[in-house]
Amino acid sequence: MLTVKILGSGCANCKRVEQIARKVISEMALEAEVVKVTDYKDIMAYNILSTPGLVINEKVVCSGRIPSPAEVTTWLADALETA
Repeated sequence: MLTVKILGSGCANCKRVEQIARKVISEMALEAEVVKVTDYKDIMAYNILSTPGLVINEKVVCSGRIPSPAEVTTWLADALETA
């Protein structure tokens, strides 16, 4: 099972990243846990400069922007191969 973390305070961009991630997970019929990380200290542990951030299986794949669904699909597929 994949672990997908959305890093951010809960702003509109963070919610959009979560929405995209959940949609792609659903479309790919994956078993994944989606976790929202809103605590600033926990977010800083991932060493990102700006939110929103997207972490798949503890690997930061995107930060500071909203990824496209195609990008998220690729990252999830890559994570499945290495899991």
